[in-house]
Amino acid sequence: MSVPDHRKTAVSGVRCFVLTISDTRTDTTDTSGRAIVELLEGAGHVVAGRKILRDDARAVRDAVSANLGGVDAVITTGGTGITSRDSTYEAIAALFEKQLDGFGELFRVLSYEDIGSAAMLTRAAAGVARATAIFMLPGSEQAVRLGMSRLIVPELGHVVRELRR
Repeated sequence: MSVPDHRKTAVSGVRCFVLTISDTRTDTTDTSGRAIVELLEGAGHVVAGRKILRDDARAVRDAVSANLGGVDAVITTGGTGITSRDSTYEAIAALFEKQLDGFGELFRVLSYEDIGSAAMLTRAAAGVARATAIFMLPGSEQAVRLGMSRLIVPELGHVVRELRR
């Protein structure tokens, strides 16, 4: 089956959980989480839940784990950098049964086109756990919009279709 054929049979109305990881964001200032919700809903997907958590590895891992199997995808923003407080990658990658290496690779290539060599500082990644797709995006709204519009939204239904096979 070709990629266009796969896309024709992609799942619509994918149920998603959105998690913002930040020590400083609030409901009012969480522009990145809001952008994820806006882009998902604009594409016809369903946001089944949304939460903001401080950058605490155990709390992040527990929040993601609690949604595995209950939604089709978990999309996070924040905590993917290299500061001492950035722990999203460690917290979530440990849950992966399969890693989608191409997501992080493509995200960094696209990001490089926008911001240059600083793109190497992101540990944006994706994987699968308990038949749930998990995408980790950086905390900046610009990075979120890039990852969502160029990678996640175009393939989300296709990814979920494959996970249901």
